[in-house]
Amino acid sequence: MMRRIAAAFAALAFTAPLAAEEAPAPAPAVAPAAGAWRTFATEAYRGKRDPVSFVDPDHGWYGTGAGDLFATANGGATWEKVASRPGTFLRAIGFADRLTGFIGNIGTDYYPGVTDTTPLYRTRDGGRTWEAVDTGAATIKGVCAIDILHTRRIYQGTLVPRTVIHAAGRVGGPTGILRSVDGGETWGVIDMAPHAGMILDVKFFDELTGLVFAATHPDPAQAEGLVLRTEDGGKTWKEVYRSGRKLELIWKASFPEGGDTGYATVQSYDQTRATQLVIRSDDRGKTWREIEMAQDASARQFGIGFVSKDVGFVGTAAGGFATKDGGATWERAPIARAANKFQTVPTAAGVRVYAIGTEVQAIDLPASAGK
Repeated sequence: MMRRIAAAFAALAFTAPLAAEEAPAPAPAVAPAAGAWRTFATEAYRGKRDPVSFVDPDHGWYGTGAGDLFATANGGATWEKVASRPGTFLRAIGFADRLTGFIGNIGTDYYPGVTDTTPLYRTRDGGRTWEAVDTGAATIKGVCAIDILHTRRIYQGTLVPRTVIHAAGRVGGPTGILRSVDGGETWGVIDMAPHAGMILDVKFFDELTGLVFAATHPDPAQAEGLVLRTEDGGKTWKEVYRSGRKLELIWKASFPEGGDTGYATVQSYDQTRATQLVIRSDDRGKTWREIEMAQDASARQFGIGFVSKDVGFVGTAAGGFATKDGGATWERAPIARAANKFQTVPTAAGVRVYAIGTEVQAIDLPASAGK
C-alpha cells in the first residue's frame, strides 16, 4: 500500500510530462489588457516547466526537465535556447546578474531518463556554458530550489557587496543545502538529513537567518508539511511549523522584498481532502498560521508569489488563484495549470510578476500593488 501511494505521489507531482490529452499547445504572445496575464510563445514542452529567473524586467531564463535552458532579453517576448544538456533535469535556476547564474539539477534515481549526477552548475556567460560547482568530497543528491541574496558587509571600515547563495533539495530526499557566502567561489555543505525528509524551497533574509520549506519524511505516505528556521547560517535548525497531516509537504514560499510577511503552499496528496491551505507568517517565519484557499480537491498547489503582504497568486493543478487581502479571500485567476514558480520584478511603472508551469506568463501591476 505504501509503495502504491508513493508511486502515485511521484507521478502526480513530479513527473515532467502531463497526460497527452492535457499537454497544452503553445500559446501566442498577445497584447494584453492592462493588468491582465499574458502568455508567451515558447518551445512546446509536454508538462510543467519548473524554474524561472529574471534579474530585471527584460533579462530572464527558464529551464525544462529535458535539460534545455532558454533566455530572453526582451521580457519574454522572444526566447532563445542557449544550452541543452540531455539527461539533466533543470529543477531550479538563480541568476545573480545578466552573466552569472546557478542551475540546479534534480539528480539521478528519481525521474526516468535523468543520468546527470551533478547537483549544481555555475554559468559565467548568461547560461551558454556551465561548469560544475566544486564542493569537494561532500555534496548533495539534487537541487529543488536556489536562493540568491544580495547583501553587504563591513570590510575594513567600508560596506562592500556580498552575495550569499543557497541551493537546497530535494524532493523524495536525501536532503542537504549547498551554501556559498562569496558569490559562488567557494561552497560548504549542510547535511539536513537529521531535520527533514524532503526540501522543496529555501529563503534567507540575511547571511544567518533563513528558512527551509520541507516535509518530515521522504515517503509521501508518512510526510507532513514542515518549515524549519535557522539563525546561525544553518548550524542549527528549529521547527516552526508542522502540518500534522500525512501526505503533505510545503512546496514553495514567497516573502515580498523587505517585508516580514510571507506565505507558503501546503501541497496535499490526500485525494479525500478538498480543503486547500496556504500558510502565512508575519514575523519572518518564526510563527505560522493556516489560511483556507479553496474547497477543491483538484486544486493541488504548486508555486506562490506575493508582491506585497496583501496581493499574491498561487498556482495549482487546476489553474491559478489570487488574493488582494492577504489570503482572507481568494478568486480564480487566468494562470496556466501547474504554475510552479513565480518571480516579482520591479519595473518603471510598478511590478511585473512572471509565472512558469505548463506555460510561461507575466502580468504587470501598478506600483500600488507592491505596497
